[in-house]
Amino acid sequence: MKIQHTSLYQEMQSMASQASRVQPEAKVPAQATAATSSAQFGDILSSALNNVADLQRDAKSKVTAVEMGDRSVSLAEAMIAKNKSSVAFEATVQVRNKLVEAYKDIMSMPV
Repeated sequence: MKIQHTSLYQEMQSMASQASRVQPEAKVPAQATAATSSAQFGDILSSALNNVADLQRDAKSKVTAVEMGDRSVSLAEAMIAKNKSSVAFEATVQVRNKLVEAYKDIMSMPV
């Protein structure tokens, strides 16, 4: 399952809207839900991180090719690849920040 960095935010929004529409009567056992959702979330997060790493590798190779004078890669291609990797990395940092914030909120809840 390959997830593009632009569709990750849309996927998260659709999951949030689905979660808000869940009926209270239609509860699933907590253990089954936790195991499935954590596995899916982990897969999605891993896929997104791999996608960011691929974009960064591609940008680095294109920038290096332009610096070395390779005529098969234009400056515009290198700049676009660099900006794509930059945006993907910034989005990843924002997701990390939100996860850390959510973790802190959960840990500060009284038991």
